[in-house]
Amino acid sequence: MKKEKKLAIMLTAAIVICAAVIFALKPHAKSIGVEYTDQHNWMYYGAELADAGKKAGPSVGRAGRDVDVFFIAPTSTLDGTNADITDGKTRAAILNATNMEIGIYCDNALVYAPYYRMATLADYDKGGKELEDALDLAYIDVKTAFDHYLTDRNHDRPILLAGFSQGADMIYRLMEDEFTDEEMQQKLVAAYAIGWPCTQEMTEKYPQLRMAEAEDDTGVIVSFECESERLDDSLIVPKGVRMLSINPLNWTTTPEKADKELNRGFVYVDGSSYTVKSEIPNFCGGYIDETRGTLKVPELREDDYPSRLSFLKDGSYHIYDYQFFYRNLQENAAKRISAYWSR
Repeated sequence: MKKEKKLAIMLTAAIVICAAVIFALKPHAKSIGVEYTDQHNWMYYGAELADAGKKAGPSVGRAGRDVDVFFIAPTSTLDGTNADITDGKTRAAILNATNMEIGIYCDNALVYAPYYRMATLADYDKGGKELEDALDLAYIDVKTAFDHYLTDRNHDRPILLAGFSQGADMIYRLMEDEFTDEEMQQKLVAAYAIGWPCTQEMTEKYPQLRMAEAEDDTGVIVSFECESERLDDSLIVPKGVRMLSINPLNWTTTPEKADKELNRGFVYVDGSSYTVKSEIPNFCGGYIDETRGTLKVPELREDDYPSRLSFLKDGSYHIYDYQFFYRNLQENAAKRISAYWSR
């Protein structure tokens, strides 16, 4: 009886210890890395699509394409701290957001797009250190995925980086870390980092961050952020910050207004695939604001294009950055790829 009692006490103690260990580890579960050798953790994996990519409809990338696109998804999830990429609904939301933009690039390249534990909209609402910690974790995943891609899939092919919003932020971080040497810089077709600012201070600190100045220069960053004429402050570009931009209508960095006749098409994309549902040519013009460096879109009514996100002010057209100039970006990606091979 004593032996059984002693065994029961020992068993109870073991359970308590295990529970304590599990409890202690639980807050740090996100520190466990994502395994990017597993194609389940990729939306698109070149010509070999991961399972989620196959459900999206048309295949992305075809054999014989001699440029790779490494695409980093924008913020796509609402709650919690960092996206749970094991959750089916979360994965679907990230894939949907990716499909809204990937068609700009997929006709000209093989596409690689990882799932990553991105910061959530709730993280952006919190701001401060909590947001920075969430973004740091997101970048760990992005860098790990990119390193795997370089080692196992690139085979010295040219690379086009593409991302929007948080994805653009991740592109800058990736370029700061991974494109420091001449060999990597020579591989870069261009980096489409739209919806997040690159500043003069960043380019001075990291000389590899070179901004596009024309429609066909290569190894450069293409960036802009849309807003109404009256807006002078936003979470994306705070008051007092000047971002470096190029106008996607006339492909200049000067403040002259580009007329809407240059707009090849505002596009609505089916998020379940990457196919175009409808489009509006000659949709809007735009010019680069001399003070903020943002892309001002004067013809639109703010009420018709609400910001939709709690941390964005009325007059921020952030969520429409790709849509407003979809066809111009699509043509430009093809042009820069052609220019790369003509160097």
